[in-house]
Amino acid sequence: MSVLQAQRFVEVVLPVPVHRPYIYEVPDALAARAVPGARVVVPLRARRVVGVVTAVDQRPAAGIEVKAIAAAPDAEPALSPALLDLGRWISDYYGAPLGLALRAILPGPLWSVAKPAGPAPLAERLLVLTGNGMDSLLERDRRFKRAPKRRAAYEAVEALGGSAPMSHLLRQLKLSGAVLDGLVEQGLARIERVPETRDPFAGLSSPPPPTLTADQRRVVQGILDTDEPALIHGVTGSGKTLVYLDVLRSVVASGRGAILLVPEIALTPQTVARVRGVFGDQVAVLHSGLSAGERIDAWRALRRGERLVAVGPRSAVFAPVQRLGAIVVDEEHEPSYKQGSAPRYHARDVAAMRAQLEGARLILGSATPSLETLQNERLVTFGLPDRVGARPLPPVEVVDLRSAPRVAPAETAGGVVPWSEALDAAVSGALERREQVILLLNRRGFSTFVQCPNCGNVPGCPNCAIALTVHQTPPALRCHYCGHEEPIPETCGLCGSATQRLRGLGTQQLEHFVGARFPRARIARMDLDTTTSKWAHHHILERVASGEVDILLGTQMIAKGLDFPNVTVVGVVDADTGLHFPDFRAGERTFQLVAQVAGRAGRGPRGGRVFVQTRAPDHHAIRAAAAHSVPQFVAAELPLRAPPNPPYPPGTGLVRFIVATEDHARTADLAEKVATWLRRASRERLDGMLTVLGPAPCPLMRIKGQWRWHVLTKSSEPRVLGRVVRAWRAKAHRAVTVDRDPVSLL
Repeated sequence: MSVLQAQRFVEVVLPVPVHRPYIYEVPDALAARAVPGARVVVPLRARRVVGVVTAVDQRPAAGIEVKAIAAAPDAEPALSPALLDLGRWISDYYGAPLGLALRAILPGPLWSVAKPAGPAPLAERLLVLTGNGMDSLLERDRRFKRAPKRRAAYEAVEALGGSAPMSHLLRQLKLSGAVLDGLVEQGLARIERVPETRDPFAGLSSPPPPTLTADQRRVVQGILDTDEPALIHGVTGSGKTLVYLDVLRSVVASGRGAILLVPEIALTPQTVARVRGVFGDQVAVLHSGLSAGERIDAWRALRRGERLVAVGPRSAVFAPVQRLGAIVVDEEHEPSYKQGSAPRYHARDVAAMRAQLEGARLILGSATPSLETLQNERLVTFGLPDRVGARPLPPVEVVDLRSAPRVAPAETAGGVVPWSEALDAAVSGALERREQVILLLNRRGFSTFVQCPNCGNVPGCPNCAIALTVHQTPPALRCHYCGHEEPIPETCGLCGSATQRLRGLGTQQLEHFVGARFPRARIARMDLDTTTSKWAHHHILERVASGEVDILLGTQMIAKGLDFPNVTVVGVVDADTGLHFPDFRAGERTFQLVAQVAGRAGRGPRGGRVFVQTRAPDHHAIRAAAAHSVPQFVAAELPLRAPPNPPYPPGTGLVRFIVATEDHARTADLAEKVATWLRRASRERLDGMLTVLGPAPCPLMRIKGQWRWHVLTKSSEPRVLGRVVRAWRAKAHRAVTVDRDPVSLL
């Protein structure tokens, strides 16, 4: 037998933007662990990296020096065969290197070379009494004759069953550490270490849901009776969450696991409490807001099968749930399910593929489903047309800001705040009745921008092609893309004019105005600036739920999933903020946002009213949202995306190639080369079935110092787009990002 034949080689994929795998030799001592799906530590040039074994029994090319694997930390493969196959599908469908796809599947701490095993499990110190001849009272009197505090500590632990966590004894019972150490030194107790799971949600629980309505029972039974993917299309307040939980109860009762995806971190505490109310400690939470230790503990508990239900946003679709039986995607229309960096996967579509690979149920839910989902013929749709308790959907009044009577400009920061008399009266009335109000303005900051009244100059970000946003806490001009900050100028940087005029409106300015207008109201603001800390979302929502907040105002994060029965007035302060974005989904986003926030009103016995302020009252998105009508919106929107208009999804597939470099001329030149390559591919390889648009500058032309151009490709044949992204993957350029099925064209 030759030396080469005696050696064993494996294929290893590394988390780098390189399409090809690497070949490494397997030392005999690591042979049992170097199997597909297992992580290995390998040398790469002058450093070491963590990779994943994807194939065994490989043969290296002749004449190439093959390095050996340095370590194999996994006793069992970190990735199951199904998750490894899912990574391959993500790589093929989105045109991303397999290493980047696998990097998205495994938690970040597991890619650390310094600690390849991940953060060490947390161990709790437990004080355990040994007994040691202490049964008789005389023996106790003798041993503790000169140590009454030690005796009190001994008998306190004895009353707790003979053992107790040291943290409990020290913090709750206020026992002295020296006294407890004395028990150990005396041989009357010992310290043991027991594994402890870091679970910040351990105390969260809502009571199990009440009895389902007839409509909800019908939907649950319909889902359980079919093996096809299901869509629950239910109006806001129809109890979709109760349906999910009842279906998952059946899944878990059969010994299988489940994943519940929610669209935003803000929803997680509320959702986790509901899920824990049904499944208790079988629930694990996975999301980026947790510490590395908390994330890895949740991942390990799922991997070992100790917990069966995973809850979280986008990345939880990769949870290592054992015997997976169902995946639920709540609010499936949410753009936050789309990953913003490579691989640019969409969690809803990844969930569909994972369910297919593992033989699990797929359940999508939304009050305003995406057009792609509504047009998906493989889905079985179940309707929940009525709210729980037969409460009506709140009436929506569309306020035309062009003509509606407004509160005097002197009282609205010079007319900057569009505040109609109708909305003013409704808010005043709700506050008088001790009811709650939600105000939506989907733009954070104090004011959109500063403009010189003399020459018209608007201070812009030096790194990005956008105006700087005014913030008052702390006072600064801030870029929302790269984080650049500078002081608010007192004079114009171009002409030296001494006055600056604030233009536009943001959530901070709305908060300032509402506070002055209703000085006795207790106000909470919820946007990206007020929710940066770990539990900020939860604390704000708890205050609203307990009645400590009269007016909750904020950006889109207040529009979804919140259930507060005392909210009787919802105001959309300016529905036009996203209506005219240069993006084919602008109308759909506006419809969904307005319809969702309107659904926050009228969930209790007092009912509710919604006010939508707009300068485009006849726009089909506004009219359909006011009517709470998805069919009305679809009937108006679909023709706008089909010939003779330019075709866009869902009728055609879309891939966006984004070129970004620090040099504008180089960016434009590279974008032209990408477009030329695509046109040649369409002509020579794809029978002209690919439509190529561009190149053109992105609407947001410069972000974080990078000039951005893009090229759009369209085809009604998914296989054509698949061939294109896979061909590009093989010749990928670091400055070019491929985004298949983009949710934004900005």
